[in-house]
Amino acid sequence: MNETNLLNSREIIEANQLLKLRSLFGKVSFSNPFYASKIHQAGLSKEIPSLESFFSTMPFTDKSELINDQRRHPPFGSNLTYDIGSYTRFSRTSATTGRPMCWLDTPKSWEWMLENWAQVYKIAGVNSQDRILFAFSFGPFLGFWTAFESATRLGCLCIPGGGMSSLARLTALIDNRVTVLCCTPTYAVRLAEVASDNQIDLSKGRVRVIIVAGEPGGSVGSTVNAVEQFWAGAKVIDHHGMTESGPVSYGCPKRPNVLHVMEKSYISEILNVGGDCKVLEGGVGELILTSLGRVGSPLIRYRTGDLVRLSKGSDCECGSSEVSLEGGILGRTDDMVVVRGVNIYPSAVEEVVRSFQDITEYRVEVQSQGSLNELKIQVECSAKCVDSENVGHRLQLLLRSTFGLRIPVVIIARGTLPRFEFKAKRWIRR
Repeated sequence: MNETNLLNSREIIEANQLLKLRSLFGKVSFSNPFYASKIHQAGLSKEIPSLESFFSTMPFTDKSELINDQRRHPPFGSNLTYDIGSYTRFSRTSATTGRPMCWLDTPKSWEWMLENWAQVYKIAGVNSQDRILFAFSFGPFLGFWTAFESATRLGCLCIPGGGMSSLARLTALIDNRVTVLCCTPTYAVRLAEVASDNQIDLSKGRVRVIIVAGEPGGSVGSTVNAVEQFWAGAKVIDHHGMTESGPVSYGCPKRPNVLHVMEKSYISEILNVGGDCKVLEGGVGELILTSLGRVGSPLIRYRTGDLVRLSKGSDCECGSSEVSLEGGILGRTDDMVVVRGVNIYPSAVEEVVRSFQDITEYRVEVQSQGSLNELKIQVECSAKCVDSENVGHRLQLLLRSTFGLRIPVVIIARGTLPRFEFKAKRWIRR
């Protein structure tokens, strides 16, 4: 076994996780009101004998618990390990599902997240000579805030793209000789569309890496291929995280469309949705996370609601033994739709739609009648497309062969559907 494999072996990973977990419990079991009661009721202490005993004894945390806690103890809730004067950073979830949550960080917890982002940059090959454009709104959600600050510490020239139009961002990207772009997969496609509309040749730019987050597309093969073609071969690197968790994963440097969980920072479990049984290799389940370094506002056995597929094999081609997620984040537990007995994941639909380069945007309508669901897909084609009806026909055929279902495709006028800067909301329930 080479040195990389030795350092990343499951035994070493899990031994380090147990040490960090004991340290976390030693702090939160006495001074964090939210988790102290859960830990004591479970009969646990900082002397956790093993990870298995932790899994079998410690209860889950779900989002509704945290939201209700913040309602009862406004505005920040009781999941705070230190007195309020110790916190210097405020974030708020983007509330794609339900009520937003506030999240506070101490300088030490914030530093931990910056170190996690440094790992993403390392995998992406980003160095101090790079110039990075952060094409997002810099709102109260965590987003790319930690990415921005981590990049400044790396020595990169960091260009904030908040409050700018897409054309202004493209101008800034060209004028400042940007080499790295951070945005959502959807927005990378949108910027390419705006560039085409304004006769901006992206091949004359210097972007060599596009780091994406916020959506499943960064680990969807056809979406990645489309983005890389639009951006003259720039390499797409996926990443995922949440406001309440921080940066969680990075795209594998050797295997396309695979995410590795940063297990020096997180304990991850993949369990059947809504249950407590481990998913076998190759199976789909819900990602459960315990954050080991965000001590000021931790998550312990948190049901993220993210659907993932546990990759087969414990050792990756890149030398890591960290948990591998095949296809990245497949969607949310509440996004999966059952249509005539077939489980449909948003990422699977995206894989099919983005295989058509003439399609610039789409929207999926879920029509429910009682317990029955039906899908319909609206599609916009690019200005260069010469036969949009043929594109719609071919897409409908590919959807049928992929899912075994007839899913109607409707071609609509260009510019009809909304464009998105952050998380796209393409699935509409009627």
